[in-house]
Amino acid sequence: MAKAKRIGTENLGRFYTEGKVRNRREWRGLADTAYDYSRWLYNWFNMARIVLVKPRNIKAMFRYRWMGNYLAVPMMVDRHTQGLRGEHLRICHAEQDIIIEDVAKLLDKLFRADRRIGNDTEFNKKVVLIDENAMQSVMMGFPGIVPLSREIASTYIPVLLNQRAALHYIDIAQEYGLAGDVCPMPEAEAGLVIDDDAPIVGCCAIQCNTTCDGSLMGNGVVYKRLTEEGIPTHQLAVPLRHREDDVQEYAAQEIRNAIAFIEEHTGEKWDWAHYFECAKRVNFATRSRLEWMEMSKTPYPQVFGSNLALYTETNYMVVNGRIPLFNEADKKISALAQKAYEKKKLVANEYRHRAIIWGVQSHYYMDFLVWLLNCWGIIPLTDMLSMVSTKIIAEEDTPENREQAIYDIAWLTENMLMRNRTHGGYKVLLDELWEFVEEFNADMVILWEHMSCKALDGMHGQFEEKAREKGIHLVWVSHDLFDPRVISRQGVRDQINSYMRTVMREEPVDPSLEVLTDEESW
Repeated sequence: MAKAKRIGTENLGRFYTEGKVRNRREWRGLADTAYDYSRWLYNWFNMARIVLVKPRNIKAMFRYRWMGNYLAVPMMVDRHTQGLRGEHLRICHAEQDIIIEDVAKLLDKLFRADRRIGNDTEFNKKVVLIDENAMQSVMMGFPGIVPLSREIASTYIPVLLNQRAALHYIDIAQEYGLAGDVCPMPEAEAGLVIDDDAPIVGCCAIQCNTTCDGSLMGNGVVYKRLTEEGIPTHQLAVPLRHREDDVQEYAAQEIRNAIAFIEEHTGEKWDWAHYFECAKRVNFATRSRLEWMEMSKTPYPQVFGSNLALYTETNYMVVNGRIPLFNEADKKISALAQKAYEKKKLVANEYRHRAIIWGVQSHYYMDFLVWLLNCWGIIPLTDMLSMVSTKIIAEEDTPENREQAIYDIAWLTENMLMRNRTHGGYKVLLDELWEFVEEFNADMVILWEHMSCKALDGMHGQFEEKAREKGIHLVWVSHDLFDPRVISRQGVRDQINSYMRTVMREEPVDPSLEVLTDEESW
């Protein structure tokens, strides 16, 4: 066991059992094992402190079936820290642990406001329900308002914890008569409200026109239920041609309309001082992410893979500078990354290929990116959903910047994680991929083929044509986002295994990871 202090000296596949848990914790040497275990205890403590000690939240554990998935949070973190040592282990925990704390606080606020559970009517007067696919940038000027997303808590996060978490709601939606060939994410969100399993919160709600026909379908079902619950709902219709100058005035007006709606229903007024405080933090987060990306263009990337993806999704999409603690996490991550970079540290013993991960990634198998590195030596430098806006927004409070701020909020909203690549023309999805391949000196593209995502699948041939033209290895990985019954975890891995063995003629770095008995695991 002592040998496992060094990276790559222990077969990671040995930890998997045919049950739901691993057979033991990974031994990383005394210092790293003690640190990792202390963070394991810290996450349990945080979840208990914020969620479990309050009677109303205990009640929610029994009321909502999706709450049981949160018992798997420590297991999810363990999957994302596989093989990590030193600074890289600490970077992962800096990212994961603050997300866990933030989600625990989200759950506590949801149940405090929920008419079924806490029913805090005064608190609920300041709660605005936000669509899961809507940027929360429109909330940056409302310090007295609490924006909450019940979809994030009930469907999005649980699938990261338990691959089967959304299946019940997908089936409910289809039993109700909704199409079975749309994206399982909005279908699960629709099934959630049909099944009456969503908290009833908010004095008003903001929905967004998101990214696809499935999302619009799901929004319709959710809107109907919100209306029945007496929650007035505003539709934030963001232009999909977000790179075109001629839509920006329309986009800005949509933001003005949303702000006016929130002011009307909450009684709160837009606070410019608070907005520009948030804008400074948004810019700090953007600059930090750009710094990490620059490292990833060198032979010594430090912040990449699934940890970058999950952290970016939270910090960019939900936080929007409203929570100062995330800037502290940015600073910590940057300091650790710089320290490791100066030492030219590697995350694994062997780097064989540098890959850009593109497409809509499988949420029931997010630690796929960690597996790529450990099993085949493929470095997942960055992914499509992390390549969001790199624009520095106005951050000084001047009359000119107050006008510009509306356009900045519109820009952020237009460039939410899904919309900024799947809409806006083939340039943002196809052409810019190859620009990133060149910038990051990648020799491989792993392209998630989400079977229900028509926007991406319609360009299959164009991706292959460009890959042949540029001499880049293009590996297609099919999946169905929230539904592992269509393609299982091992089915996802087998697509990589087959390509690496037959096309690349390579053997795995860690053969114990090639086939895993983890279909019953969290």
